Amino acid sequence: MTDQLKRAINAAKTAQTNDQQAEATRIASSSAGEQKFDMSESSYKTSHTAVRKARRFAMQGLYEWLVTDRRFDKDGKLGWKDNAPHDIAARTRATNAMHTVHIGYYHEMMRDIPEQIEALDTLISQHLDRDIDKLDTVEHAILLIGAYELQNRLEIPYKVVLDEAMKLNNHFGATDAHKLINAVLDKMATDLRDLEVQADIKANRRSSQKAAAPAAQPQPQPQTTDETKAATNADDTSETPTTTGKPRISANKAIKRPRANKAQANISDYRASKKASAQGHNEAAAAPTPESTAADVGLQDSNLVNSDEKSKD
Repeated sequence: MTDQLKRAINAAKTAQTNDQQAEATRIASSSAGEQKFDMSESSYKTSHTAVRKARRFAMQGLYEWLVTDRRFDKDGKLGWKDNAPHDIAARTRATNAMHTVHIGYYHEMMRDIPEQIEALDTLISQHLDRDIDKLDTVEHAILLIGAYELQNRLEIPYKVVLDEAMKLNNHFGATDAHKLINAVLDKMATDLRDLEVQADIKANRRSSQKAAAPAAQPQPQPQTTDETKAATNADDTSETPTTTGKPRISANKAIKRPRANKAQANISDYRASKKASAQGHNEAAAAPTPESTAADVGLQDSNLVNSDEKSKD
C-alpha cells in the first residue's frame, strides 16, 4: 500500500468522524432549547463535586458566548456568526464526557444567565469602580455566575457562592483578579441577602465571645502556708478513724515532716549520753563522803576547844 493511498484512507476516516460529530451536534442543538432541567432530579449527579463541575463548564460556555456573540455584532458584519447559548451547551455535551457533571444545573445556567444578562450586569455595575465593558471576560463570566446564584439560588449559602467564585478564578482567572471578584460579590451579598449576612456576623460574634470568656475569668489566688495548714487540719479532723484508731490521711493531704537520718540520730544519742555522764560526775563530786564528814566534825571540835581556852585566859 502506497503512502498516497494511506493518506486518502485517513482523510476519508477523518471526514466521516467530522460528519458524525456534526450530526450529533445538530441533533443535540435542535433538542436543547426545548429541554427543562431540574436540580432535584435523581437522574443527574447532584453532589457538590458535580455542581462544581457544572459551574466550570458554564463559565467556559459563558466565556465563549461573551466573546463570540455578545461582544460582537450579531448581524455578522464583523465576520462572527450567531452563537446561541443552547448551541454552545449542545456542542459541549457532544464533545465532552459529562457523566460526572450536574447536567441540569449546567443547562439552567446556560439558559437563564443569558436571558437575565441585562439585569445581572446592572447589579454588578453597582459595585464596580469601572465600566463593565472594561472587565476581563473571565472575570465577567465568574461575576455573572456569582450574581445569578446570589439572586436566584437562595438555598446555596452566600459563603459557598463566594468560595466557588474564588475556585473558578483560581482555575481560569488572573492572579490578582480574586480581589475584585471577592469585593464585588461580598457587597452584592450584603444587598441581596442582608438577613443571612447579619445572622452569620452575630454567630461569629457569639463564638468569639465564648472563646474569650475563659481567658477573662479571674485565676484562683494561691493559698498561704497558714491557710494550707488550716485546710489540711480541717480535712484531717473531718476524716473518720479507721479500725486501728489512727487518723486516715490521704496522700494528697499528708503533711511531710522532717525525718532525721541515722547519722543525726547517733550524734544526738552520743550528745545526750555525754551530758548525762557529766551531770553524774558533778553530783558525785558534790555529795559528802564518810571520811570527809568525820574530818569535818573533828575539825569543828578542835576549833571549839581552842575557842574555850582563849575565853578562859
